[in-house]
Amino acid sequence: MIIRVAHRGDLVFASVITTEMEESAKARGTGIAKRSPDYIAAKMQEGKAVIALTPDGVWVGFCYIETWSHGAFVANSGLIVAPAYRKSGVAKKIKEQIFQLSRTLYPNAKIFGLTTGLAVMKINSELGYEPVTYSELTQDEEFWAGCKSCVNYDILISKERKNCMCTAMLYDPADHYEPEETRQFFEENKRGLERLLRFKEWKFVKALLRKEKEPNATDQRKSKKLLSFIFP
Repeated sequence: MIIRVAHRGDLVFASVITTEMEESAKARGTGIAKRSPDYIAAKMQEGKAVIALTPDGVWVGFCYIETWSHGAFVANSGLIVAPAYRKSGVAKKIKEQIFQLSRTLYPNAKIFGLTTGLAVMKINSELGYEPVTYSELTQDEEFWAGCKSCVNYDILISKERKNCMCTAMLYDPADHYEPEETRQFFEENKRGLERLLRFKEWKFVKALLRKEKEPNATDQRKSKKLLSFIFP
């Protein structure tokens, strides 16, 4: 497998990458900020993306860098692997390389990500990311506007951008745990994190499906108490 920084010669893969991103999101029942082939092509030309290919040139995977708040924050976005190569370990290798590219291009930036998947949380933890509240992420309006194409956008707005289906994770170069520590934290708490993801799905989706039914005061107090405990 060849995993490297993308360049102009990879522009032919832009359309298949965006199509696979959209199809994958639909299959998972989640959403991502939609990107056009032109946007992906621009990332390749700027040297702000990593691509994985087979030795004979078949596309395998992709991920790109976005910057926010005037470069103070960096997001490694759009991680996607072709269906035939999933569960092969290639996603982890792509994440490792895009993380190192981000550190090289933006050594002082905070690197963050939003994910609904435990597998991605595990990979991030092995790189030194830690779970954080949404308040610790960029507050750049353009970033949050990208969530409008997500199927969970109504949840994000109903929670006043303080929470959603995704879990936020952050690597702060100025103040961070070592990868061994965050890896250990994940392994010790992965069952709890998995329950948290399931709870979010149950609680938030249920609330949207029943938003026409006004809960009584007791239910509201119970929900707020439980949510404040899990999401302080």
